[in-house]
Amino acid sequence: MTDYAKLDAWIDAHFDEEVRFLQELVRVPTDTPPGNNAPHAERTAELLKDFGLDAEKHAVPTQEVKDYGLESITNLIVRRKYGNEGRTVALNAHGDVVPPGEGWTHDPYGGEIADGSLYGRAAAVSKSDFASFTFALRALEAVAKPTKGSVELHFTYDEEFGGILGPGWLLKQGLTKPDLMIAAGFSYEVVTAHNGCLQMEVTVHGKMAHAAIPTSGVDALQGAVKILNALYAQNTLYQQVTSKVEGITHPYLNVGRIEGGTNTNVVPGKVVFKLDRRMIPEENPVEVEATIRQVIADAAAESIGITVDIKRLLLANSMKPLAGNKPLVDAIQKHGQELFGEPIKAMGTPLYTDVRLYGEAGIPGVIYGAGPRTVLESNAKRSDERVVLEDLRRATKVIARTLSDLLA
Repeated sequence: MTDYAKLDAWIDAHFDEEVRFLQELVRVPTDTPPGNNAPHAERTAELLKDFGLDAEKHAVPTQEVKDYGLESITNLIVRRKYGNEGRTVALNAHGDVVPPGEGWTHDPYGGEIADGSLYGRAAAVSKSDFASFTFALRALEAVAKPTKGSVELHFTYDEEFGGILGPGWLLKQGLTKPDLMIAAGFSYEVVTAHNGCLQMEVTVHGKMAHAAIPTSGVDALQGAVKILNALYAQNTLYQQVTSKVEGITHPYLNVGRIEGGTNTNVVPGKVVFKLDRRMIPEENPVEVEATIRQVIADAAAESIGITVDIKRLLLANSMKPLAGNKPLVDAIQKHGQELFGEPIKAMGTPLYTDVRLYGEAGIPGVIYGAGPRTVLESNAKRSDERVVLEDLRRATKVIARTLSDLLA
């Protein structure tokens, strides 16, 4: 029996245990916002201890977290050193997740299993990879018994807000500097690049007035409509800007939240909206932000009495492939094709992730883990999020085999 077959057999023999581990993780909510994520880290550390894995708990200072708009963050690192020579490979998954929202037919915190899938918020993105990475590591140690290199598990809690207090904080504090890294993803492709994201809050100021005498005020909503129309017109222009990265098409702008006014019979004096601008890897974020600010300013100038405040909420750079990621891509593609029975593409994704922060620190990485072909299939960020258990099983095997190759 080859080592690969033995790794697979160990994972099969412990798969029920892996599923129970994932269920326990799903049952501790990590809705972000509000972002009270320390309790999940504590529970994860308890469960890891049962497997003989000691997790270092790195609590981000409370004030820093609150200033950021969240409640609590404790990031975890599990370090397993096998020898002085060889690579350090990090496996990163995030525990924070958007709130469940409406429309669920399964308990979002139940970890229920139905029709071969496990349901729950974060079941696919990315608590499933807490499980796949943990059990791949356990299989590696039980079967391959590496004698060089090391593996680190990074379980972090700030992906939804951009990663600065997750991987970004661990890297900035000098707590880790792996040679290679794999971050939570989906099983049918290995992602080597992703979009960047600029998020901004735009406040449009007018002058409140009684609706019976509207000329005594300045309608902030009418001003906002002109600005919004100018911004949406950009989406037509963006379609002419195409990326050369497979899986990524063109830039896009979305306005995801609007609020304003005081009552039906009052001319609105203030309107606030939040926009999200996805940037392809070829774009320059500084130029993108400057252009959007100019579009907003020009549109606002068309309305007498309207002023605008613009606040940047997030600037997440795109992830660009680093030359050193080849060993990761090669190993995942080889084992993925064997276990899934089809080629595993290396491509980009229109999402943005906190993996970019490892890349910015010069650490080559890829995105790969347990999950379906697409975000849509997983229902990530929608009701009835789920992970197909067979995808979880096979992804765990791919990761275990890949670690075995990288530490050989």
